[in-house]
Amino acid sequence: MRHSPEVATLASGGTAGRPGGVLPVRGIGLVIRRGGRALLDGIDIAIEPGPLTVIMGPNGAGKSLLLRALASLLPVDAGLVTWAGTAPDRGRAPKLGFVFQKPVMLRRSAIDNVVYALKVAGVPKTERAARALEALRAAGLERLAGSPARVLSGGEQQRLAIARALATRPEALLLDEPTASLDPAATLAIEEQVRRAHAAGTTVVFVTHDLGQARRLADEVIFVHRGRIAERSPAERFFATPSSEAASNFIEGRLMP
Repeated sequence: MRHSPEVATLASGGTAGRPGGVLPVRGIGLVIRRGGRALLDGIDIAIEPGPLTVIMGPNGAGKSLLLRALASLLPVDAGLVTWAGTAPDRGRAPKLGFVFQKPVMLRRSAIDNVVYALKVAGVPKTERAARALEALRAAGLERLAGSPARVLSGGEQQRLAIARALATRPEALLLDEPTASLDPAATLAIEEQVRRAHAAGTTVVFVTHDLGQARRLADEVIFVHRGRIAERSPAERFFATPSSEAASNFIEGRLMP
């Protein structure tokens, strides 16, 4: 059976490969080309433990491509990605949780979605059920543990996707516009879930084009424009006195070429 990208991400987290951490996650000279155009154009970036980092920029800037490249979910045409100083490998994949914009649920119950993630992460069978229930409880989904995951609401599915990623106790959680299609109540629930994960020690990188969301969440902002990092600064400074013209235009809502 051919799996979707999110399920394939889970399945890539087997026990083969080196043990160890993933932080810092680094991209060095990252280039991705499509149709002769550089969608990522020589990006250098490091994700260190600590701040809640928001990556933002206009549509088509390269935000999602950058996040997927750092997670080793797609190849780059030039440059290098490293996790904790070495090449990415399957054995450490569960330490780098990834949540897509559109959650992809396995054809099983909510709790069994989480149990599956723990299985492919190499968690002993005797621990999986308790760990999965703990993750659902933290996400406020315990009452839905036995419900088919695919009948949950969009917001509930996304909270389940985040709980599934967090159940493996990753060092870092990468989220690619996880609230883009959700209503305000679901969005706020997910933002709170992300804040709690960060407060518990998980490094969080959150892609969004929503200025309000970035103001609510970010400790620091990475602003991407035309496949390059135009600016990286503490959130308060970014919103008060952006140092790049592109970021200033974006914050002011001006049309950007």
